[in-house]
Amino acid sequence: MQAYPDLPKLALSVRQPWIWAMFNAGKDIENRSWPTKVRGLVCLHAAKGMTGRDIGEFEGFFGFDLAGVPADYSDLPRGGIVGVVEIVDCVSESRSKWFFGAWGFVLRNARPVALIPVKGELGFFDWRRNLPAEGVAA
Repeated sequence: MQAYPDLPKLALSVRQPWIWAMFNAGKDIENRSWPTKVRGLVCLHAAKGMTGRDIGEFEGFFGFDLAGVPADYSDLPRGGIVGVVEIVDCVSESRSKWFFGAWGFVLRNARPVALIPVKGELGFFDWRRNLPAEGVAA
């Protein structure tokens, strides 16, 4: 029996607080140095790590309006699947204020899910392979 059959097979790992922005601030582009042909629903994996640099870059970008940004970033869920988003395109330029990469995955319909602790990987990955064995502590 497949664990979490209602969730997509593939996941993409993204650092917080950028995932928070997908759910709460209309972030409609995920910037990458590489293109993708993946389209459709994918799980969002929140990377376990979050550095002061990550927060500084986020606040520097978001500085125009910090209303609604979490007061304590350490409260953001990390280290597992935290949501689902639809990838509808991959572009090399965009008018979106969120675009600043070589490539942008165009996102729609981001929605959070309860944290499912699982180790991430680079690129798109089948996150179910990283679930801890049943009865084994993660």
